[in-house]
Amino acid sequence: MRSIAARLGRAPSTISREIGRNGGQDGYRATLADQAAWERAVRPKLCKLAKNRALADLVADMLRMLWSPEQIAGWLQHTYPNDPSLHVSHETIYRSLFIQARGALKKELLEHLRRTRGMRRSRSYTQKTSIHGQIVDAVSISERPASVEDRAVPGHWEGDLVFGSGNSQIATLVERQTRYVMLVKLDGKDSPTVVNALIKNARKLPQDLYKSLTWDRGTEMHGHKRFTMATDIKVYFCDPQSPWQRGQQREHQWAAQAVPAEGHRHLGLLPSQAQLDRQTIERAAAQDARLPDAR
Repeated sequence: MRSIAARLGRAPSTISREIGRNGGQDGYRATLADQAAWERAVRPKLCKLAKNRALADLVADMLRMLWSPEQIAGWLQHTYPNDPSLHVSHETIYRSLFIQARGALKKELLEHLRRTRGMRRSRSYTQKTSIHGQIVDAVSISERPASVEDRAVPGHWEGDLVFGSGNSQIATLVERQTRYVMLVKLDGKDSPTVVNALIKNARKLPQDLYKSLTWDRGTEMHGHKRFTMATDIKVYFCDPQSPWQRGQQREHQWAAQAVPAEGHRHLGLLPSQAQLDRQTIERAAAQDARLPDAR
C-alpha cells in the first residue's frame, strides 16, 4: 500500500481509505470505484431524510414527542447499530427543519424544538465583516515626523491600557522626550469610555506639550478620529502585532504597579492627577539629558 502511495504521489492513508470504502483489498475494483466516486460527487445531493421516508417519519414522530435532534440521533445509533440506513446525524435533522427546500420534514415540527428560533446557524458562522476588529483610517507609526523619533521636542506621547484585578483598568501615557508618565482613570475599556477619558486628560495640557499620541491596534481606540477632532492631536498606530514599536511605553509599564489590587479606590493619589506644566517638563528634560538614550 505504501509503494502504491509513493508511485501515485499520495499519502498512504489516502490509499487506505480509498480501498476501504470500495470493497477492501480483496473486493476492490478500479472501474466500480471510479463509478462510485463520480456518483458521490454529484451535487446537489438529496437529503437522507428525503430519500428514506420511513426514517423521516420516525424522526418526525420522535420530534412530536419532544425529543431533541441530538437525542434522536443517539437513540437511532443505539437501537439500530447494524443498520446504517436508519442512522442520521442531528445536524441533518436541524437542516431538514430549517431548510424547507429539502422537503424532508414539515416546518410545523419546528414548534416541537426546545428552542423555538426562526433561524439556525453553524458555530463557525459570523456576521463580522472583513474589517471587524481593525482600526479604520489608522495612520501608521512609520508616518510619524522625524522629530518624534529623535526626541528633539517634547509633546509626543505613547499610550496603552493596563488591566488590574476586579475588572479595573487605566490608561498609561508616557512622554517620549522627558519620560514623564501619566495614569488616566478609566471606568471601562470600551472605545467611547477610553476616548472620552483621553480627551478630558488632554485638555489639561498646553497644546504644544501634547502634539501626538501613539497607540497599538487595540479596539479601545476605534474612536481615534473623534479624539483628534476634539483635541487637534494626531494619533499614530503601531503596525499589526507590533506593540514593541512603542518602545518608551513598554519601558514604563512599571507605572501600572501603582494601581492598588482592590481597584481605583486610591487613584486620586496617583501621578495621573498631577498637572504637567512647562516648568515640570523642562526640569524632566534637563534631567533626561544626563541619561543614556533608550528608544
